[in-house]
Amino acid sequence: MNTTSHPTPYRGRFAPTPSGPLHFGSLVAALGSFLEARAHDGAWLVRMEDVDPPRVVAGAADDILRTLEAFGFEWDGPVMRQSRRGDAYRDALARLDRTGLLYACACSRKRLGESARRGVDGPVYPGTCRGRRPGQGEAALRLSVPDRRIVFEDALQGRVACDLAAECGDFVVRRADGVVSYQLAVVVDDAEQGISHVARGADLLTSTPRQIILQDYLDLPTPAYLHLPVALDERGDKLSKQTLAKRVDARAPLPALFDALRFLGVPADRSAGNVGEFWEMAAGAWSADRLPRLRGKRLAPPSACSPRAPA
Repeated sequence: MNTTSHPTPYRGRFAPTPSGPLHFGSLVAALGSFLEARAHDGAWLVRMEDVDPPRVVAGAADDILRTLEAFGFEWDGPVMRQSRRGDAYRDALARLDRTGLLYACACSRKRLGESARRGVDGPVYPGTCRGRRPGQGEAALRLSVPDRRIVFEDALQGRVACDLAAECGDFVVRRADGVVSYQLAVVVDDAEQGISHVARGADLLTSTPRQIILQDYLDLPTPAYLHLPVALDERGDKLSKQTLAKRVDARAPLPALFDALRFLGVPADRSAGNVGEFWEMAAGAWSADRLPRLRGKRLAPPSACSPRAPA
């Protein structure tokens, strides 16, 4: 397994999917990752994870960037867009293929649902197509994972362990339609951008072991991870475009900024009268030690966010 390598200075990032406007859940992730980067005098980069065309809404990426600007976020360097990174992903797939780690899989979701047992993040692939050589786009490509226990120390959630073969199984790195998976794209992009620390929502905690094994196979550095609490709606579901989460109001950013800071467990001095004063206050109050060690928090009415039991 790769030895974790953390370049200097600190380099963090925020990587939204432009499938709709910025909502409160995404704002929490942006705020936490931004303040953690600035607390270490580090860089904060923005990446648009638009690798999956069916999920991308026209104009959403630019809308998200305008909203971030209205909320006072300042990022370092150009915005990376996954849709322009096809060559890098194909190179990574070729490297995996040369080492015999990929195989073609023609199993449908229906068949998988009928034959696979449940794992930590969906069905565990039973290995039906193992040994089938990759072809030219007629099937998905799966990564053959080792019977290995992946262990990492999350800066907030503590020690996390996953038996890859038993709990995740061989996973798709390129779909049958040619679209590369989130797992592969994020690993390649984090390495390209020199990301040293990843602060993101705890809904992605179960993705991390798969990303670590890809980093190992591709001989890429493993960042440090910090998985923030995820904002949940009144039903206990993650706020997302799929659950029709409302967009934050770029015309009046302060209320949402205050609520996001409180959601992350940081006392918010509401005397700040503008966005500039908010950021000055937030930078002084920020400490990762104050973050609630929860994977999910139910979103209460404005200015009254209350924690729920760990998800």
